[in-house]
Amino acid sequence: MGVWHQLCCCCCEQDEPETNPLISEMLRYFDQLGKRKRAQATNLWNEPADDTHMERDDDRELYNLLQRRAKLRRGSEGYRRLSFDISAHRQIRREVKDRWRQILEALGFSAEADSLLAITSTASYSALRHPLRARQLLASLAEQTSLFDRHCSLPERYLFILDRLLVLDVGDDFLSAARRYYPLGAEEGPPSEEELPSQEPVLVTLSPAPQAREEEEEGAVMDEESLLVKLME
Repeated sequence: MGVWHQLCCCCCEQDEPETNPLISEMLRYFDQLGKRKRAQATNLWNEPADDTHMERDDDRELYNLLQRRAKLRRGSEGYRRLSFDISAHRQIRREVKDRWRQILEALGFSAEADSLLAITSTASYSALRHPLRARQLLASLAEQTSLFDRHCSLPERYLFILDRLLVLDVGDDFLSAARRYYPLGAEEGPPSEEELPSQEPVLVTLSPAPQAREEEEEGAVMDEESLLVKLME
C-alpha cells in the first residue's frame, strides 16, 4: 500500500511541470499582445505597417524620444522634459483622430467609429480593396480641408480608414462632410452648433484631466519601451 501511494505521488509530481510552462507562455503572450495594442493606441503611428518606426520622419522622431526617455530615471528633469515633447507629438495625432471621429459621428457612425479608426501594425497594403481611390481621397482631404497637421506629411494610417469607408460606400460623403466641418484655412476645432444640421448632435471633444492623461501615457510608454527592447534583442 505504501509503494502504490509513493508511485501515485511521483506521477502527479511529474505531470505538473508539463502543463505549467504552457500556461505561462500563453499568459505571457496575451499580456504582451495587450501591451502592444495599448502602446499602438497611445502613439498612433502614422505608418502603422512599419514595426521599426523608422520610415517616416515624424514616427522616427517620436520613437527616438521614447528610446531616449527609457534610458533616464523616471521623474528626473530630463525625463519630464522628454515626456512633455512626447505628449506634444501624441496630442497632434490625437487631435487629427478626434476630427475624424467627429465627422464619422456626424455621418451616423457613432457606434462604429472606434472600430473604423482602429489601425494596428497588422495593417497590410495588399489587403486594401480600393487603394488608388483611397489615396485620391486622402490627397483631396489634405488639399481641400484642414483635417491634418500642415507640418507633417499625410499619415498613412488614414489610407486604411478611407479604404474601409469606400467599402461602405461613404468615401465621398466623408469628403463632403470634411469640407463642411473643417474647411481649408478655418480655425482648428469642432464645428459650432449653428454649423451642424438640427437633427445631428453637437460634437464636442472631451479630454481627460491632465493628470489622468499623463498617467495613462506613462503606462503605455513603459509598455512600448519594453516591447521595443524585446524586438531589438
